[in-house]
Amino acid sequence: MRIVIISRNRSLYSTSRLTLAARARGHEVLVIDPLELHLVVKSGMPSLFLAGSQLPRVDIVVPRIGTSISNYGLTVVRQFDLMGVPVLNSAVAIARSRDKLRALQLLTAHKINVPTTVCARSPAAVRKALQIVGGCPAIVKLQQGAQGIGTMIAETPLAVASLLDTLWAMGQDIILQEYIRESKGRDVRAIVVGGKVIAAMRRTAKAGEFRSNLHRGGVAVGVELKPAYRAAAIAAARVMGLEVAGVDMVETRQGPKILEINSSPGLEGIERASGIDVAGAIVEFGEHYATRTRKRGRRATASRLAAAVEDERRVTRRRGAG
Repeated sequence: MRIVIISRNRSLYSTSRLTLAARARGHEVLVIDPLELHLVVKSGMPSLFLAGSQLPRVDIVVPRIGTSISNYGLTVVRQFDLMGVPVLNSAVAIARSRDKLRALQLLTAHKINVPTTVCARSPAAVRKALQIVGGCPAIVKLQQGAQGIGTMIAETPLAVASLLDTLWAMGQDIILQEYIRESKGRDVRAIVVGGKVIAAMRRTAKAGEFRSNLHRGGVAVGVELKPAYRAAAIAAARVMGLEVAGVDMVETRQGPKILEINSSPGLEGIERASGIDVAGAIVEFGEHYATRTRKRGRRATASRLAAAVEDERRVTRRRGAG
């Protein structure tokens, strides 16, 4: 098989591990910077060019799209989708997970628990929003962000108002979210591949930090998830339409609450904490997924994309009816 990994940097741990895992299974691997691909949109004949030549036949694509190039990266993924090339994950699914509020709306529409969250754009709404999320401290998040970037904690109502005023003035869309006190700076990340939890770890923030991201000094240990947490992670990935996902959850007395879902989860922390070959599991699933998707053909791809869009429309209609 010829596998394309879309990544801006082939030396990144996750990209390198996926490349090595695929080659170990006898596959040809191309690591391509999405900004180097040129799209051709032509009736009935969508195509991609690299270095002036049409891209050769590809059996499956593994997107590793960073937030800095989300728009063009998603356009490239969508082009592969339209060409009938199997993609882990689709552009629709990646876009869903990238927008934190959109993701939470979809999760709650499918009865999946999330922290209480408010989206507001008016200073007059801040006081009520704080009451809804349980007061301070409260979490302030950019709707787009990764690795803890754009996630802040506000200890007082004045701090909340100041943060929101500043970010609104910069044109940022913000969500306000309840702070789960019982989590104590801990969360759980599960890696879901093909509807199965492959590995999981519990992350704990370093002293003085509330974000548990490993990039911010958090520490992680591998864990065996309880059935409720395993089911929640699988359900969250399914709602997003993601074949590969990192699902972040907090542990509460009421059970798991989904914080967010990552369509390009980092592999270094989870592999080291769990001792599991996650990259190999992704490649192995990709082999089966490519074969299955090829048999379905391009018409099935178009049908799947249409179904994803219709799913979001159902959520919108349901909200409007309420």
